[in-house]
Amino acid sequence: MSDIIRVLHVLGALNRGGAESMVMNLYRNMDRSKIQFDFVIHTDEDCDFNNEIRDLGGKIFSVPRYNGKNHFIYKKAWNDFFSNHSEYRIVHGHMRSTASIYLKIAKKYGLMTISHSHSTSSRGNFIEKKVKDIMQYPIRNIADYLFSCSDDSGKWLFGENVIKRNNYKVIKNAIETDKYIFDENKRNFFRNSLDLKDKFVIGHVGSFTEPKNHDFLIDVFLEVLKKKSNSVLLLLGDGKLKNNILKKAENLNILNKIFFIGVVSNVYDYMQAMDVFVFPSLWEGLPVTVIEAQASGLPCIVSDNVTKEVFITPNIISESLMKGSEYWADKILSFWNHERKNMKKYVENSGFDIKNSVKELYDFYKNLYFEV
Repeated sequence: MSDIIRVLHVLGALNRGGAESMVMNLYRNMDRSKIQFDFVIHTDEDCDFNNEIRDLGGKIFSVPRYNGKNHFIYKKAWNDFFSNHSEYRIVHGHMRSTASIYLKIAKKYGLMTISHSHSTSSRGNFIEKKVKDIMQYPIRNIADYLFSCSDDSGKWLFGENVIKRNNYKVIKNAIETDKYIFDENKRNFFRNSLDLKDKFVIGHVGSFTEPKNHDFLIDVFLEVLKKKSNSVLLLLGDGKLKNNILKKAENLNILNKIFFIGVVSNVYDYMQAMDVFVFPSLWEGLPVTVIEAQASGLPCIVSDNVTKEVFITPNIISESLMKGSEYWADKILSFWNHERKNMKKYVENSGFDIKNSVKELYDFYKNLYFEV
């Protein structure tokens, strides 16, 4: 294969969200002398991954964000793009709300199309969700291939019978396992650097958005503090609801017990410092951060809204949110002296190591490229 295959990925932006991080993990580990990723995003803003992508040899293009009123402008932008970029044979769409538009246009220009589901619910108010559902429905009949991070996510976007279709494939949200393996020396270093030496450290990684359920997490942490006053909460991530959570913590007089770390590139280092990982989501696709936490040897408590496909070690339990904050607090405290172990074999055996997903996707792209 003499020419580099350039695959076009479509996303809303290139910040550190779940879908974006998953694509970047694949991109970093792909043989870029044979397959390159380029990106179309729906913003002109400078995003977290822009510089890294360009350093890796990728190109970034932008189209207007779709708002309904600019329907024809949006379609024209995509028609103009594909008419000017005949170098692409494959488009891999991760932005689902308008995939029925841009994938249909891509097919008109002879591209093979992939729609990739990363969630199990739409965000927004009732009307916004209904509009998205209507727009998303045709995707199952437009895209040549239907990818998902889990069967639950695939059924949600493409219909219950999708798992029977021969054009359906699950691509696991794999991780760079070696970065997450528990290391006592790293743990001590980061705990000391954060002044956490004698603390019971509860951790969470996720954007401050409705599905992550930070409001409940704060209620749980308050109950933990009543029984173990040396506890602290590490919150990694950012988002539109962050200020609400800050105000709630301040009103409860526990702000000094919470570390708002923000968005970081070294999540694995912070996981070394944690004692337990808590993930009380209202809905999820396949949360890669739960895989990362297990790879770090952390005990994990997740809501029963999280797919069982992420249960890859003996150290994870699922609980109903209906059991309440005090019950969750007791579960968290039951892990306070948990012994961390090397979980590399569990990750590899489950198929969530990045090497597995990279090979699978590399072979798929290569075969698809020569079919076009």
